[in-house]
Formats: sequence, structure tokens, C-alpha cells
Amino acid sequence: MSSGKVKIPKTAMVLAAGMGKRMRPITNIIPKPMVMVAGRTLLDRSLDRLEDVGVRTAVVNTHYLGDRIEQHLKKRKVPQIVLSPEEDLLETGGGVKNALDKLGDEPFFVVNSDAMILNGSQVALKRLAERWNPDEMDALLLLHSTVEAYGYDGTGDFEMDPLGTIVRKQERQIAPYLFTGIQILHPKVFEDTPEGPFSLNVIYTKLIEEGRLFGIDHDGEWFHVGTPEGLAQAESYMGVRYSGSRRRRVI
Repeated sequence: MSSGKVKIPKTAMVLAAGMGKRMRPITNIIPKPMVMVAGRTLLDRSLDRLEDVGVRTAVVNTHYLGDRIEQHLKKRKVPQIVLSPEEDLLETGGGVKNALDKLGDEPFFVVNSDAMILNGSQVALKRLAERWNPDEMDALLLLHSTVEAYGYDGTGDFEMDPLGTIVRKQERQIAPYLFTGIQILHPKVFEDTPEGPFSLNVIYTKLIEEGRLFGIDHDGEWFHVGTPEGLAQAESYMGVRYSGSRRRRVI
């Protein structure tokens, strides 16, 4: 555990360039980050989380129907929005690497625009910042119980020891933890990475070998809003939990 005053990153990358193919036909006319859950877009929910912990600048990459995202974000004042358009889709790793000049030299948050969570006993992003320790890690992932996730039918991603060190799941086994799409990265992890499109998994594999990839277990809810069925589950949950004529912000 890091000591001293918690330093929360002031810059974040929001991944919003994907095609959203599994969300069709909804995404035939709108980009996936613009999908609404309980009256608020997935993108705004991600930005709300960042705003609430004091992030000042959010770099948002765009590709598919990027003009719709750009137009929507003109109304957003906090955090400051910096767009990172991609002529060709660069995947997660390539997208972040393409925006490094906008993200600065300090560790930053990376948030998938469809990573919809509810906080548990504490604010999830603050918990990440509290656990961040550059002396032992270069990436810190927010993980969630595979069997307790909403709208998720996969087999998980990682195993994690009591100290938070992460390793890949064994082949053909169900891993106890999935990756929520929320993390802190140090920009140095992009040194010697491929040019053009590549997945952040390339970086995770290298960091696992070096013992520099860590995680924490999210103690709230996580929703995989990647399909119409997942969207329906999220809507149903939010409708039951926050029923009534007024809806408060939920992050």
C-alpha cells in the first residue's frame, strides 16, 4: 500500500472508438458510448466518475460515428474534453498510445466508455488511486468477481493473489476475476510497443512476466453493457434500485 497523501490522477483516457458490433441494431444509428442506461449515456457515466474524483482532463478517442460523440461532448464543461480521432481503428493499446502526447508524463486513468459500475463501500477510482504504488507496479486494474457480474457470460480474465499480483487464468478454466475496463497506467508501459493497432493485453502480458501488473477487487456492482441483453439487464437493475420520478447520478 502506498503511503502519504493519496494522489489521484488528473488526466484520463476514455476509450470510445469501438464499433459496438455486438450491440447492433442499436449501434447502427448511434455509437456505443451514446447508448442510454436509465436516462444517461454510457459515455457521460464514465465522465461523471472521473469528474467526481477531480480529474481535470479527459482524452476521448473516437472513430465510429465520431461526429456524434464530438457534438455531444461540446456540452460538457468538466472535465475538459480533448478529442483523439482515429482515422483507422487502433484498438485499446494503439488508441492510448496515439494519445500519449495529450495525456502527459504522469500515471493516468484509462476507462472503457461502456464500463458501467456502481460504487461499493468506497469510490472505486479513489480506491485505485490509494492502492497505486509506482515502486511495485506499472499498471493497476480494477477487477470484479466473474460470477457476480451483470450481463457477462465469459469465463473471466485473471487470478490474483492476496497482495494483488495478477496472472492469467489457466486454459479452459473459469477465472475468479474479470477486468472491468477501468485502470491506472504509467505512460512508460508504452515504450517498445507496436506501431498501429494493438491490444492493451500486449502490455499486460509483459507486465505479468515482470511482476508489475496488479489489481484490486471492485466491491460494488459491474455491468457488461455490450449487447442488447446486457443493456436490458442494466436497465432492469437500475429501474428497480432507483425507481421513482427522479433519478440521481449513480457511479
